[in-house]
Amino acid sequence: MDKYSFTFTVLMAVATPTFASGIALPAASDNTAVSVVNPYAATCRPAVGKRLFHSAEVERQIQRVKQLLTNPKLAWMFENCFPNTIDTTVHYRIRDGKHDTFVYTGDIHAMWLRDSGAQVWPYVALAANDAELKDMLEGVIRRQIKCILLDPYANAFNDGPTGGEWMSDNTDMIPDVHERKWEIDSLCYPIRLAYEYWKVTGDASIFDDEWIVAMTKILETFTAQQRKDGTTPYTFLRKTDRAYDTLSNNGLGTPVNPCGLIVSCFRPSDDATTMQFLIPSNFFAVSVLRKAAEILKSVNKRNDLAKRCMSLAKEVEKALMAHATYDHPKFGKIYAFEVDGFGNHLLMDDSNAPSLLSLPYLTDVKIDDPIYQNTRRFVWSKSNPYFFKGEAAEGIGGPHVGYDMVWPMSLIMKALTSTDDREIADCVRTLIATDAGTGFMHEAFHKDDPANFTRPWFAWSNTLFGELILKLVNEDKVQLLNSL
Repeated sequence: MDKYSFTFTVLMAVATPTFASGIALPAASDNTAVSVVNPYAATCRPAVGKRLFHSAEVERQIQRVKQLLTNPKLAWMFENCFPNTIDTTVHYRIRDGKHDTFVYTGDIHAMWLRDSGAQVWPYVALAANDAELKDMLEGVIRRQIKCILLDPYANAFNDGPTGGEWMSDNTDMIPDVHERKWEIDSLCYPIRLAYEYWKVTGDASIFDDEWIVAMTKILETFTAQQRKDGTTPYTFLRKTDRAYDTLSNNGLGTPVNPCGLIVSCFRPSDDATTMQFLIPSNFFAVSVLRKAAEILKSVNKRNDLAKRCMSLAKEVEKALMAHATYDHPKFGKIYAFEVDGFGNHLLMDDSNAPSLLSLPYLTDVKIDDPIYQNTRRFVWSKSNPYFFKGEAAEGIGGPHVGYDMVWPMSLIMKALTSTDDREIADCVRTLIATDAGTGFMHEAFHKDDPANFTRPWFAWSNTLFGELILKLVNEDKVQLLNSL
């Protein structure tokens, strides 16, 4: 038994951590005793009656994958992680005769546009074979559209006008908004999800009048945040002791020189940008604007809006080609993480997606793009100030958690964007070894000590891990997984 198996056994015997929602993890939820021979025999999922949503197709995939995997810990972790979003965070109901789904991030009971779109993403491919799953996903999309209509500058929302801890922020807060940090990707993930849902299920009913208004707001917001006239309707100030939680210059952020790129005041980590043209998010915007144009043209017959989307996509793409690259003395031409339009470049990467590492996963940048490959070598090296390497693992972190903390998401994303089986195997092997015996992914863990981790309940990271394993199985890489 390895040391993490032992830790898990001790945890089972001593204590059962319980989340704020009342869902107990990681103890076996069905009173199944932990096997001495196989400490991974008992699932860490909530008891069947306490799971928030059931999908027959998700359950079928879990059983199929478990039967194929011979590594008992990997099979156990997949069973725990892949359904974590629907087990613990999805609140599905019918409202006003339509599907409506509110999705927690996990231990924070609010719905992020980014996280919710990413959390349910791996289930979209299964929706054509599961009507109930399809309904739930439709509900997520409809809820995201309603959120955008409430405030296109907000990143996270409450389940109703309940207010919350950030109502004192100096910005245009409303009680329905949990947090109002302007992040480009908050408007990108809903389009990505809606487009894929449409392609998989053929259901275009989500593209109704509210969708048209939301798309109009997205275009207006993206255009306003190009800041061509030097002004912005959005400002943000927070009383805090954490520099990354507020904006400089009286809530405007650092200066930018208008060049066609879109300002993102905050990163996908919810940390303030240093230079406000965030390159990965601008690439993401180009990709989803093209998808939106296809929907608007073929479904809505709104050629006017489709042309606006394509025009903006072309403008941002042209600006990226002119401003996003940097000639690095060691790695050659790479993509910068942030720029300001004045010629300054911030060279780093953050583990949250969109990131530079995740470009082929989320955007139209190809894996074999030479600039991306140079960038990939840069971000997974000590030249990236947020790359950490220790006794337990190496990977990318970020200022959100701080020094020496590796995010499992970076290891998952490296594997998802790799064409090298050895590299993929190394990533999965590390993920298996650094769960600290919990059977789940975390937000981050210390490079030397996986037991020192943040956020025991982070559904995005859990489901992303499940997505990776399912992808590898479907790509006939079972032998690779069983060799670990």
